[in-house]
Amino acid sequence: MKPLLLLLSSFAILVSSLAAAPPNIVIILADDLGYGDLGCYGHPQFKTPRIDQMAAEGVRMTQFNTPAPFCAPTRASLMTGRYPFRCGMTQNPAPDGGPVADALSLPKGEVTLAQVLKGAGYATGMVGKWHLGHKKGALPTERGFDEYLGIPYSNDMRPVQILEGTEVAEYPVVQATLTTRYAKRAVDFINRNAKKPFFLYFAEAMPHKPLASSEKHYQKAAGGLYGAALADLDDSVGAVLDALKQNGIDDNTLILFSSDNGAWFGGSCGGLRGMKGTSWEGGYRVPMIARWPGKIPAGRVNHELAVMMDLFATVLAATGAKIPDDRVLDGSDLMPLLAGDAKSPHEFVFGHQGPKLVTIRDARWKLHLAPAREMALKPGADGKWLDPRAPDGVTILAPFEQYNLDAHPGLKTGVEGAAGLLFDLQADPGEQVDVASKHPEEVKRLQAAYDAMNKHVPVVEEVKRAPYKKP
Repeated sequence: MKPLLLLLSSFAILVSSLAAAPPNIVIILADDLGYGDLGCYGHPQFKTPRIDQMAAEGVRMTQFNTPAPFCAPTRASLMTGRYPFRCGMTQNPAPDGGPVADALSLPKGEVTLAQVLKGAGYATGMVGKWHLGHKKGALPTERGFDEYLGIPYSNDMRPVQILEGTEVAEYPVVQATLTTRYAKRAVDFINRNAKKPFFLYFAEAMPHKPLASSEKHYQKAAGGLYGAALADLDDSVGAVLDALKQNGIDDNTLILFSSDNGAWFGGSCGGLRGMKGTSWEGGYRVPMIARWPGKIPAGRVNHELAVMMDLFATVLAATGAKIPDDRVLDGSDLMPLLAGDAKSPHEFVFGHQGPKLVTIRDARWKLHLAPAREMALKPGADGKWLDPRAPDGVTILAPFEQYNLDAHPGLKTGVEGAAGLLFDLQADPGEQVDVASKHPEEVKRLQAAYDAMNKHVPVVEEVKRAPYKKP
């Protein structure tokens, strides 16, 4: 009888320990993925079955915002839970943009999500685009990650090279196989750390220009090269999902999937105005999917207002890791929204353009405090726009296939951009009709909230990228 009691007791302890196991965290961040690029967000042509599956098994958000329409500021907010102006990362580091842009990095006083989770006993791994500083002292393995493989900035910045930790592992880089190789490394990290809590930050390269795809999808996927790049992206998400199931840790893993800003040429902003780089909704609003079997009900769509900094707070709440209490955090735990019917924790969300705040919105209204920036690109002699950053003679960027200016991802119609425009996003999500004169009380209310926040924004000169000079 005693052996049986001991066996039952041991089993109970095992079950209890398994139930109390900290959840694994996987954050997948696409690069320049537009609000309307995915099948589950309504794209009629691009095929993304594995991402659509993830949405069907979790929750899809329709009012998820980035704090900036560019790469690095959003990534800094994800890693710190703070608006770009607070964490000192309001512009993109660029190794080929002159000495000032080359030197930009996330300040050392900022605490990253990886540092917090590593301190809580998590294995931490990153694959892909970092873009928070590319010099030694600022790289992922020096900011909380146990390991890193990827291009440390955008895949169109020279030199395009893959780092392993802090050292160059591949140069030149053939980008046609990049997504596939990134996925292989992400799966390898999961396999090696399946028996302990881990944090995987998988920052994809696509569909940022220059576009590239594997032979599996090249000239075979619907939607041309952009569609092929998305098909590779979708496959990589599927590889992660499969690895979690194969290791028996699917039910104990929170997956968060999003994008760093709106779409570039060739993509879709899903009927929103503008695109990446602009302060229209097409620049800020992005897909966000959360999946955690047993914790997040399947098949839900959430329409509450949320922002990228929330992922920091959500992960810390889910893991029980200590939340930094020596600084202002702008994000909030989204689990009450993702798992239930809670309302947004945000009364307002602010939008950056470089070092300045230029927009404020709530659940319904959006006020522009400065004229919306437009993407000013000059087409070539044949009317098509070509990326001026062609290969430098050593670096292999990607096949020379670029989208022209006719492939604008968002609406280009509507009232001309100007300071003081007010839009009713419920009635007019495409920001076509200015209603400031009809709702002066809303302008006044939003202006007052903007002024209160703007008092905390330091005056910083915008860094102008120097023209590239061939070595």
